Amino acid sequence: MPRLSRLASSALALTLLIVPLVAYLLVDGGRMLSVGYALHAPRWGPLLASPTTIQIHVAAAVTALAMGVVLLVGVKGNRLHRTLGWMWVMAMATTAVSSFFIHQLNPNGPGGLSLIHLLSGWTVVALPMAVYAARRHRVAAHRRAMTGMFVGGLIVAGAFTFLPGRLMWAVFFGPN
Repeated sequence: MPRLSRLASSALALTLLIVPLVAYLLVDGGRMLSVGYALHAPRWGPLLASPTTIQIHVAAAVTALAMGVVLLVGVKGNRLHRTLGWMWVMAMATTAVSSFFIHQLNPNGPGGLSLIHLLSGWTVVALPMAVYAARRHRVAAHRRAMTGMFVGGLIVAGAFTFLPGRLMWAVFFGPN
């Protein structure tokens, strides 16, 4: 198995260790807040009842997460990496752009943007920069940018979707 960089190892550790820990804490917190909240088999009803934009956003984010893990642990620079990399870029771009049409978190009322949209804006800017770095064989810059987007845009932002009251909370932890 190829040796992972320190940054890739950290990202993988976040994916495999921190996310389940956060999920456990959320489940326990749900028990403390109200009876009837616990981890259960996914209930897809809330997601299927969501607007199409949210469904596209979730599908693109889950696709990018799965591909990102494969890209982080796989061999770098070969044809498979480049092909999956382009697919990951498209999934991340879809995730970021679709988020601009989601306004449920906006404290200023519907139609505006919230702070999470800053991350989406940065992703739209950083994706082409990271691809450019790879095409110029600036491997370290490419690795930093892509791993940063994976950790920040998928792991950290994704963890917030599991907070009580959010859609993924309802799907995985909602009331029995």
